[in-house]
Amino acid sequence: MTPKYTLRCIQGGEDAPEHYTTSCPCGHASLLRAEYSKKQLTVRNLPGIFRFCDWLPIHRTLPIVSGPVCFRSIALSRELGIPNLYIGFNGYWPERGGTITTCSFKELEALPTVIRMQEQRPATLVIASAGNTGRAFLQVSALTGIPVVVVVPEKAIERLWTTAPADKAVVIAVTGDYTDAIRFSREICTLPQFLEEGGAKNVARRDGMGTVMLDAAVTIGRMPDYYFQAIGSGTGGIAAWEAALRLVGDGRFGSRLPELHLSQNLPFVPMVAAWNERRRNLVPDTDMPDAQAAISQVYSDVLTNREPPYAITGGVFDALTATSGRMYAISNDEARAAEKLFMDLEGIDLDPAATVCVASLLQACEAGTIDKQKTVFLNITGGGYARVQKDHALIPVRPSFTVPAGALIDVIKQEFLETVKSCV
Repeated sequence: MTPKYTLRCIQGGEDAPEHYTTSCPCGHASLLRAEYSKKQLTVRNLPGIFRFCDWLPIHRTLPIVSGPVCFRSIALSRELGIPNLYIGFNGYWPERGGTITTCSFKELEALPTVIRMQEQRPATLVIASAGNTGRAFLQVSALTGIPVVVVVPEKAIERLWTTAPADKAVVIAVTGDYTDAIRFSREICTLPQFLEEGGAKNVARRDGMGTVMLDAAVTIGRMPDYYFQAIGSGTGGIAAWEAALRLVGDGRFGSRLPELHLSQNLPFVPMVAAWNERRRNLVPDTDMPDAQAAISQVYSDVLTNREPPYAITGGVFDALTATSGRMYAISNDEARAAEKLFMDLEGIDLDPAATVCVASLLQACEAGTIDKQKTVFLNITGGGYARVQKDHALIPVRPSFTVPAGALIDVIKQEFLETVKSCV
């Protein structure tokens, strides 16, 4: 029987064995990519994200309705003079079909990631997050009973909530930023039976987010000319590019890749700085001097990854290069103005990261960097926080442990293992 998909190293071209594999077995500094046996997209009669299960690296589905939604804008379209403006809304807005109760497109990553782990290498999954990803994995854990460990910066704890009790989850707060949370999550994964989720290297995460592009192409009838998104790690941009490559291979949605228009929040804009000089590698002293101070000043701190998959083969640099893309640096004032404009015109509140994205579209219109007569797709990666509270009782998830930045797992090892054991 032909396998559903094969993992292939983008740099070397060799196949990789699938056991929740996230790195090239030959040691290349490259992402792996899932190559699916079905070259044409079939939209299944299944709920949410699972409509696109043929292009997800999983073999079973769940009865969970979270999925991407795309619609043609009227009010914002008229305001900006873009007749073919489409909005991908990935949050909670039931009037528009938005059913993601965590209000973030990170739930599109969490669902296939958890399923892939269970199918390929059962373990306790460890996730590092700036807040939104952690909330998504906690929600999936709450709905499925699958245990997870979530590590977040201490200031992100207020963003952790679910709509069902997350009894199988353990949360650890780190007194630092997102990168400090990532580093402590790796500490946990030195222990047996704990599996690092993998971030951008995880094909399930990327292909889950890639369903946003698939949904847009199916709704519009073709791929958009321009794709706008705010990025922290850039994984969503990579995912959009990979999904577009598959759609080109399908042959029914156009042959030209959408231009990626990606944005970051000033004053923390390392990928913008590097891309504007067409440098593959980030230079910390140049691109993010005094990173912690810069991170403390942004409107959207989920866009502040100090170790993004920018230079790696198949990463953000390659995605921008392949699509003739652009990057935008957005100030806090620009983001807040865009937030108000979108709320006034479209009628729903946005995640701060999504406001950065909207602001980048406004900036592009003002600078004339896009042809307004072409098709524009705006990926709203989160929103509906006020709306979800009308329909659901939100359950806060509190940390079991708080550790300092740079801590080793030994500081909580015994108590941590006992806590996890009680949850499994």
